Amino acid sequence: ASEGKDGASAAENTPPRVPQGKPGERSSVFYSPGQFFFEYLVVVSLKKMPDGHYEPKITYQFPKRENLLKGQKEEEERLLQAIPLFCFPDGNNWAPVTEFTSETFSFVLTNVDGSRKIGYCRRLLPSGRGVRLPEVFCIISCLGCFGLFSKILDEVEKRRQISMAVIYPFMQGLRESPFPAPGKTVTIKSFIPESGTELIELTRPVDAHLEHVEFQALLQRLSPHLILHIFASAMLERRLIFLAEELSVLSQCIHAVAALLYPFTWAHTYIPVVPECLLDTVCCPTPFMVGIQMRHLERVLEQPMEEALIVDLCEGKIIRAVGDEEEILPGKLQNEMLISLNRHNNNNNVHTSEQVNALVSEAFVHFFVRLVGHYASYIKWGRSGSGSFQERAFCKAITSKSCRRLVKKFVKTNMFSLFIEEAEKSRIPQEGNG
Repeated sequence: ASEGKDGASAAENTPPRVPQGKPGERSSVFYSPGQFFFEYLVVVSLKKMPDGHYEPKITYQFPKRENLLKGQKEEEERLLQAIPLFCFPDGNNWAPVTEFTSETFSFVLTNVDGSRKIGYCRRLLPSGRGVRLPEVFCIISCLGCFGLFSKILDEVEKRRQISMAVIYPFMQGLRESPFPAPGKTVTIKSFIPESGTELIELTRPVDAHLEHVEFQALLQRLSPHLILHIFASAMLERRLIFLAEELSVLSQCIHAVAALLYPFTWAHTYIPVVPECLLDTVCCPTPFMVGIQMRHLERVLEQPMEEALIVDLCEGKIIRAVGDEEEILPGKLQNEMLISLNRHNNNNNVHTSEQVNALVSEAFVHFFVRLVGHYASYIKWGRSGSGSFQERAFCKAITSKSCRRLVKKFVKTNMFSLFIEEAEKSRIPQEGNG
């Protein structure tokens, strides 16, 4: 799962299939009219075990599903087994507290058939007196829209401070409402004791590929120069490890890095917050993009891992590099992107996260257009309608030596191959270079 990796067995508290998340994978996270906002709301609480440590357990599930077929029941059991692990990925080192700052983060679970479910989490301290344990409200949905679900979790938290009973009518109303199309708004009616009936408006962003992204989180923690080093490593499908203590920081920053690759998608192991019991993910010989809490840094560095880029999001620096990050991107294109990122970083006229998202995304899309935007002219179409990509001629057409050197590596990546496979299937009349 994209917040998980191929687990060994259910007996080891690891679901049989919880990895290889593919952010932005169009085949599995999509919009269709009338789709439910969410599949489940679950509450995950910490339960004290006989040996004194705490384990996360699901204490509430809405709605309860009955009369499931055998295959559906097995899938649901795998899902419900995985959720607590990702709601409390930081292990069992918990103790009751009187104060706790709420945090929002997300994870992705990938089913055997490649379909994906996203978990949107709000970890909070229930209202009350004395010491208490935090709990997590997790909304499971196949729809990717972090900002919209964050607003829903705001409403859930507001109601939790009144009573658990106030949450369920709100979630039922939400479940009965169709998920809005991009740019559209849905209004939910909700009654709160002593406040009366409230109207909650939920608006979906116009740009679907930016729904799960907060580039501002990345720009606040890393210099534009460093962001480009990370982007270059991700573009060549290397191993990337991000470190921070807060789950929300790891979640936001890794989603943002994956989104920089648009219109391409990361097609390897993708775990925004690695649960403590899955830290050996970093020993994987294949590409991965993972987030690890800073407290586990020593354990990670002790692992027998292959070359990886390790980024400290707290200090805004690289802890371990491969060494060639400075030279991957062609100088001219790199300078153009640096100018663009610095402008977005310092532009006081840009206020909203949507504006920042659009401007940053535009800079990276423009980079790909400059580098490989001529791909459509090198798909040779047969009489049957099937396309065949002419890789050699495509690379040869690039006049800049530094650009051609990078493209020759990029065309060998999974993300480029998958992109071209889709292009070869969908013939659209092209003009010029596309």
